[in-house]
Amino acid sequence: MNPFTLRTDTAEFIAKEHRLLIGDERPEARDGERLKVYNPATAELLTSVACAGKADVDQAVACARRTFDDSVWSRMKPVERERLLWRLADLVEERADMLAELECLDNGKSAGVARAVDVQLAINFLRYMAGWATKIEGSSVDVSVPFMPDAQFHGYTKREPIGVVGAIVAWNFPLLLSVWKLAPALATGCTVVLKPAEDTPLTALALGELALEAGYPPGVVNVVTGYGHNAGAALSSHPDVDKLTFTGSTPVGKMIGKAAMDTMTRVTLELGGKSPTIVLDDADLGVAAQGAANAIFFNHGQVCCAGSRLYVQRKHYDSLVADITSIAEKITLGNGLDPQVQMGPLVSARQQERVFGYIEQGREDGAIITTGGEKAGPGYFVKPTVIAGVDQHSPLVQEEIFGPVLVAMPFDTLDDVVRLANDSPYGLGASIWSNNLSAVHKLIPKIKSGSVWVNCHTALDPALPFGGYKQSGLGREMGAEVIHHYTEVKSVLISI
Repeated sequence: MNPFTLRTDTAEFIAKEHRLLIGDERPEARDGERLKVYNPATAELLTSVACAGKADVDQAVACARRTFDDSVWSRMKPVERERLLWRLADLVEERADMLAELECLDNGKSAGVARAVDVQLAINFLRYMAGWATKIEGSSVDVSVPFMPDAQFHGYTKREPIGVVGAIVAWNFPLLLSVWKLAPALATGCTVVLKPAEDTPLTALALGELALEAGYPPGVVNVVTGYGHNAGAALSSHPDVDKLTFTGSTPVGKMIGKAAMDTMTRVTLELGGKSPTIVLDDADLGVAAQGAANAIFFNHGQVCCAGSRLYVQRKHYDSLVADITSIAEKITLGNGLDPQVQMGPLVSARQQERVFGYIEQGREDGAIITTGGEKAGPGYFVKPTVIAGVDQHSPLVQEEIFGPVLVAMPFDTLDDVVRLANDSPYGLGASIWSNNLSAVHKLIPKIKSGSVWVNCHTALDPALPFGGYKQSGLGREMGAEVIHHYTEVKSVLISI
């Protein structure tokens, strides 16, 4: 049982009969199947949602296509799209506390953290992208057609909305990731079929309702809840989807990318990571210890760019590992509705078992677990874990664990740490902790990573593009870069 009092609007939303959102209709799944949703803090059934299959996805895509091609949406002026995004941001802000509680109940994260981070970043990004609706530009080109030397031409390019977007998001930041997909699509004039993760569907459904309340024409935002292998697969292989955007694991991203190639669907993928946290010997060790702990233990380590590999210059390795161990031991675990709790559970029993499997492998390989390494219950908890004495080639170092597990290793020289940091199939994020700007500037261009943070980690801003090198994905979220992924460029040449 939930010992905490929920907001009235949160309780009412949980109690609703959750169906699909297609246009302005709320149909059940065609086959009547329901998907159970559990509270990861208690392992108890929270609610259920419609479980879409291929026929439901076909219906949602057809609705998005009609809306893109034939409705008032396709004729809407940029300033009106800007206004609607501002209105949606305002509604998210008005419902911020409810959305934070839903995220807590559905995902397990602290409601306070969800309110301060997930929801606020979503609001900021909606407002940032609203500004782009009126600033999507082509360019004029002074052309020289070689085989018509006496002719004169006017050449220009224009950017047009790409069309129907299939958006599939992960369970670690359900609301924020949904907004990362929706906002640029809506700013550019696309329509969207959003498929949230089966573990965390609630805030996506709430966001779809808010889009209708904001005044978006029915069919611009459609939400289909269901399993990835069913609804997600149907969406990623659908021939009438013009662009796929996915955030999730690299193995699933590869499957989506292969499916997209069969229809030449445009695709962007924000995938996994195994981000290094690099501490040089001149760093402020107190700041670095707290920063490294935050880098891995924020959101229970369920962050694609979590600082899960710690490299410390040998001089301070033992003391820094000891400091981070001490910080980890003081982290309070519990239900995210409790304002005193610093870390909630993992999202599911499946994820708990996966993370604990890596910890057990570390034990078997003789690694030193300085703290944690244990389950806690009754929900899906894993205690914050620090592991030392790990070999660079161990699966704990090479594979994405996606939990509150830090592996720590020493290094000697800058060349050593560049080699170690880049020795990974991933390249999403990295952080450098140092007060030596010369050393920092030498390291930054050598680190194969889409983001490099200095004396901070996972600091995101709507204006900065986010994405990865290597197997961490294709394309970028946020910033001006994301506009390019939701538009096609048309070249126009007029003989004058």
